[in-house]
Amino acid sequence: MNLSFFDQFMSPSLLGIPLILIATLFPGLLYPTPNNRWISNRIHTLQLWLLNLITKQLLTPMNKKGHKWALILTSLMIFLLTINLLGLLPYTFTPTTQLSMNMALAFPLWLATLLTGLRNQPSISLAHMLPEGTPTPLIPALILIETTSLLIRPLALGVRLTANLTAGHLLIQLISTASTVLLPIMPAVSILTTLILLLLTILELAVAVIQAYVFVLLLSLYLQENI
Repeated sequence: MNLSFFDQFMSPSLLGIPLILIATLFPGLLYPTPNNRWISNRIHTLQLWLLNLITKQLLTPMNKKGHKWALILTSLMIFLLTINLLGLLPYTFTPTTQLSMNMALAFPLWLATLLTGLRNQPSISLAHMLPEGTPTPLIPALILIETTSLLIRPLALGVRLTANLTAGHLLIQLISTASTVLLPIMPAVSILTTLILLLLTILELAVAVIQAYVFVLLLSLYLQENI
């Protein structure tokens, strides 16, 4: 029973071939291709409104140098948002519950923001390692602490996204299993458990959106520090 709870996080395969790549790329096919028409259908209008909203929220705090990252950040936000929401459907696989995939997204983007700062403004980027006015005896310890906090950022990004989605999926499966088991024994308790499950599902919808936004927002803040 305990192992079956974690079976949903196993990468799907067919004839020994992993299908995680298909599970990752398939959500992109659900979005309609934009066209050059002035008047379009409601789906295109909703898509354009969502893209404008996400881009405005992410790029408003940045200066013009950071606007070059608009396509990357907006695409990453849509990608994570779609995968997180589709992963809440029954009998689906959520690639963002895999720490390896989240780290593969977090580490290169974090490294790109760091290298951008070291290339454009090396003195300012290195100045973050040592706050102004630090007493001389504390300088080695503070440099070590700031360096550790800097290097742990991509790990925190990946673990945060993985842990929140994994915990939500486990809670949904545990409560749904309890509701099914209690139905023939205690119907009233089973109905109450089902109501809790519905509320938890609504909460998980919010978590899926918030975690995608937090992931990209933190990347944009790291970029803002380095430009």
